[in-house]
Amino acid sequence: MTIDPISQFATDFDDAFFLIGAAVLAIELLKALFTGAFRGRAVLDMIASVSTQIPTLLVEIFLVSFLYVGVVMFADAFISWQMPVTVWTFALALIACDFTYYWEHRIAHRVRLLWTQHAVHHSSREMNVVVAIRFGPLEGFLSVIMHFPLVLIGFPPPLVLAGIVIALGYQTWIHTELIGKLGPLEGVLNTPANHRVHHGCDDKYIDKNYGGILIIWDRMFGTYQREEETPRYGLKRDYDSVNPFSVWISEWPGLFSDLGKAKSFGEGFMYLFGTPEWRPKSEASKPELLEAEVSR
Repeated sequence: MTIDPISQFATDFDDAFFLIGAAVLAIELLKALFTGAFRGRAVLDMIASVSTQIPTLLVEIFLVSFLYVGVVMFADAFISWQMPVTVWTFALALIACDFTYYWEHRIAHRVRLLWTQHAVHHSSREMNVVVAIRFGPLEGFLSVIMHFPLVLIGFPPPLVLAGIVIALGYQTWIHTELIGKLGPLEGVLNTPANHRVHHGCDDKYIDKNYGGILIIWDRMFGTYQREEETPRYGLKRDYDSVNPFSVWISEWPGLFSDLGKAKSFGEGFMYLFGTPEWRPKSEASKPELLEAEVSR
């Protein structure tokens, strides 16, 4: 197997799950129409989700693509131990990329600067297939950085890129309430039920089920939670905007406000790189203030 067939397979895989997602979305829309649940606000929320592709695509064209080319040039020049491209190294790369995605995803939830990007994906109170393309513009940049160690290990960059594309493409269909639990698959794969938990802002569901394709990483590292009652979707704080621009920058105003009132370099550093809910001790002792300003 050569690079071209693998790249083509990744593209075809992504296209296939896009079509599956489109079919699920069509059924979701028909169900909403027949049940009277097709509300104007839900349509605006979908538009806001689609609108996030504007800054995302611009960043991918003018930043991420150049970063990827730089990774390829670096690998060709300095990584003499690149693995041969075979079916087996492709399968191994896919597992490695899915494992890396778990940690990329988990870190994006636990570092506030990174959460400013990933929170865009979580800012909808709806759960439908369109939410799958609701991205922060710099998430692709983070993905390349997080997967770069795989290139250092010896995976050829096109294999790593294919793994990233497949892991993301797979997740299109799991953003839905239309599909119930899938029996034994719930323990192995990231399913709609498992991913609904991830989008829940209820205390028991916060920061659970980070997996991309496989949910076994969550079981291994203690972040698995099965779906029990239907989650309340969206951010834990009071955020329910359908204004596209507000959705794009939803977390930045709060971060800049906190940086402006930081009393030391240490506080500023923690506002940037601490957890999203981190607050100085002086504020943490005031529950009403913490509840009002928590950034999750």
